[in-house]
Amino acid sequence: MSPSIIVVQLLSGLAKAMVLFLIASGLSLIFGVTRVVNFAHGSLYMLAAYLTYSLTAALPFGAASFYVSVLAAAVAVGLVGLVIEVGLLRRVYKAPELYQLLLTFALVLVISDVVKLAWGSENKTGPSAPGLAGSVPIAGQLFPTYDLALIVFGPLVALALWWLFYRTRWGVLIRAATQDREMVAALGVDQARLFTAVFALGSALAGLGGALQVPRQPLTIVMDTSIITEAFVVVVIGGMGSVPGALLAAVMIGVIEAFGVLVLPKATLVMTFAVMAIVLIVRPWGLLGRPESQGRGAGGAIASTSAVPVPRAAIVALLAALVALPPLLPTFHVWVLVEILAFALFAASLHLLMGTGGMVSFGHAASFGLGAYGAALLMKLAGVTMPVAFVAAPVVAAACALVIGFFCVRLSSIYFAMLTLAFAQIAYAIVHQWYDVTGGDNGLLGVWPARWLATPLRYYYLALVACVAGIALLGVIGRAPFGLVLRAARDHARRAEAVGVNVRRHQWLAFVIAGFFGGLAGATFVFLKGSAFPDYFSVPRSVEPLVMVLLGGVQAPAGAPLGAAIYKILDTVATKYTEYWQMVLGVILVTLVLAFPRGVIGVLRRG
Repeated sequence: MSPSIIVVQLLSGLAKAMVLFLIASGLSLIFGVTRVVNFAHGSLYMLAAYLTYSLTAALPFGAASFYVSVLAAAVAVGLVGLVIEVGLLRRVYKAPELYQLLLTFALVLVISDVVKLAWGSENKTGPSAPGLAGSVPIAGQLFPTYDLALIVFGPLVALALWWLFYRTRWGVLIRAATQDREMVAALGVDQARLFTAVFALGSALAGLGGALQVPRQPLTIVMDTSIITEAFVVVVIGGMGSVPGALLAAVMIGVIEAFGVLVLPKATLVMTFAVMAIVLIVRPWGLLGRPESQGRGAGGAIASTSAVPVPRAAIVALLAALVALPPLLPTFHVWVLVEILAFALFAASLHLLMGTGGMVSFGHAASFGLGAYGAALLMKLAGVTMPVAFVAAPVVAAACALVIGFFCVRLSSIYFAMLTLAFAQIAYAIVHQWYDVTGGDNGLLGVWPARWLATPLRYYYLALVACVAGIALLGVIGRAPFGLVLRAARDHARRAEAVGVNVRRHQWLAFVIAGFFGGLAGATFVFLKGSAFPDYFSVPRSVEPLVMVLLGGVQAPAGAPLGAAIYKILDTVATKYTEYWQMVLGVILVTLVLAFPRGVIGVLRRG
């Protein structure tokens, strides 16, 4: 590799790092102060990019229109963030923290379709930056002038933030809140105003990053998904709540990706998330972050109320309906029922971790995807029969969960969640880039049930037996002494250890069990669809069961299957009747969160 290529790649990595820093610094601030894991942060980035695109064409300032548009878009998105915090998030701060995550996920769906409705679904090419449109020779290579400007602009923003945080009273309060917000509240600081201001500032930083990205890449309605994943990586590596850490981590990731394209082009994605996993294992609070002042369970503020009993008569009636009604239904409805069953089991397996064990996973799609790909690869490469692949797939997922869980259960709180995300994304990167085995983004096709199960009704009954048995076994495990020990560790880990409980070993076993049943859900799903694709490991796939558990109610095992049924029915109906189904589904989820901040089961409990 010649010195000139090294210099150019280094500069390219730094240019991308500056945009990543702007987005990640806002995300880090929001989490550090409000404890909100804002999945809508990438959507705000995307919204600012499209606003910049339109404003540049509409404003009458000539060459200055682009730069005015960048500032206007950042301010506008900051105001959108203010409205979101005041109008929505503030209403659920008293609910368990994870319901705020559910609300931001709903906003992702809404904003995505708002952008699609306003600007269309076709990719758009943004304007170039006047005065910075050309290239300059560096070390014998041409390098974009605009990227050089970004390399200079990023540190200037970092210096401005440093001045804000270290030279103003407001900045001192923010830094104090990132370390111990309860103490800041005890000193009489108005938390509502502080939260609103920080959320607006963080949103504006995301907007600034999106606006500055317009001359560098095409605008697409899915640009929010990739950037939010990278932003999470930067925040976790740098340290939650640390702006200097976000800058350091952004530079690391930008440079690693820039050189990874040259050195290991087929492992670029793996390298990024491998770095994240290593940092979390060695230094869970990040390179420049600080350990939390108070020990927190892996799930944050998960309600530890007693379970809501479900009448046996209702269970018997439901099972009778699931057995008797499908022969009377159209084929499409039978396939929808199979999908609901698969996701009910998927959500129930996450509930064992989250509701019973207090361990929130942002990467539970790993078990789902491993089950799906395990079944597909066993049939395609090993040549085993479909029934054998169906039975063996969850074993494959459990074996991988045994390895992943060994590292994950050493962490707690958001660090546990982020390490599970890292491992899921490593799995995603492997199946996405290992074309010779997994087919890459083309997927594995032709993964169908055996001939004697080829009719929709026969496969439905197989799915019914497998998924209902799996949900029932998870319920038994949750009520058994093992489940009671998990609850004790969830509610007070140190007290459980003091009476002789090996908390880590119990959590590890729970992780493996959840992986097994998540893999069974993946196997059920892959034979329903007849194909396996990398998006089975994606972040949205991990968020879905989390949404289902929270929607149904984390207080009881029945909440997970109930939430899965509600979510998939809403999804199916909205998809059938409107092109903008994500917006409809998002609005419904927002309404449900505001109306039932502890899930549907929580409402039944009060009743």
